[in-house]
Amino acid sequence: MNSITRSPAVAGRFYPGDDSSLRATIQNLTGDLPEHKQKVLAVMSPHAGYVYSGAVAAETLGRIEIPETVILLGPNHTGKGKTVALSTATWNMPMGHVPCNYDLARAILAESDFIEEDELAHKYEHSLEVQLPFLQMAQPDLSIVPITISHISYQVLEEIALAIAKAIKKSTNKDILIVASSDMTHYESRSAAIKKDHYALEKLTDMNPDLLYSSVIGQHISMCGIMPVTAALIIALELGATKTELIRYTDSGEITGDTDQVVGYAGVLIS
Repeated sequence: MNSITRSPAVAGRFYPGDDSSLRATIQNLTGDLPEHKQKVLAVMSPHAGYVYSGAVAAETLGRIEIPETVILLGPNHTGKGKTVALSTATWNMPMGHVPCNYDLARAILAESDFIEEDELAHKYEHSLEVQLPFLQMAQPDLSIVPITISHISYQVLEEIALAIAKAIKKSTNKDILIVASSDMTHYESRSAAIKKDHYALEKLTDMNPDLLYSSVIGQHISMCGIMPVTAALIIALELGATKTELIRYTDSGEITGDTDQVVGYAGVLIS
């Protein structure tokens, strides 16, 4: 078992770096949510600083049951490490350590030659780290399998997703959530971002991963997590998903007041 511990890369910047402040921030962002939690197969959640996208992440993740095991899929913003990189480290977070589900990680690695064990891709990457406090608040016994995905072909992406789905199916623990981390359009006007993002979200709603992938790439939509979101959709479909639900869409202009250069944020459930 990997004895490596990963230190936070963006604590104190993207979110509060101490336990009490972080819990208070999440509680404030979460607000009043329904007592009955939905059981879903996968979720798309944004990953900007909490002041910008935290409310969308909190509302989206706060609506669902968070099981003890979560597979995290995110983009690789840094360009470091392997193309498809799986971390088996224990993640040291302000609210406590989060261990890797090592058995599931090993099962996933065994199913695909494209997925490689690699810590460098995760060392400075924020897209998965920012999801963890929300998950920890809801599930104190959380264990994770974090995977970053760089830009790859649809064929390779499909192979990876089907390998993960196969490992889940073989697992004795079927209560596993997929969290795909993605922001939407980057640094365009609000009107342009809304048009592009809702076009992409319609393709996600149609539950056609090939069309989602080709549409975002073909229309040059700067959705940074198109790889992990497409993979999550393929996995969810393989596990029996039949519907999606858009929880909320907003953009950074709601906070900054600047609608000329926004980043879009969306929360989507797949069940």
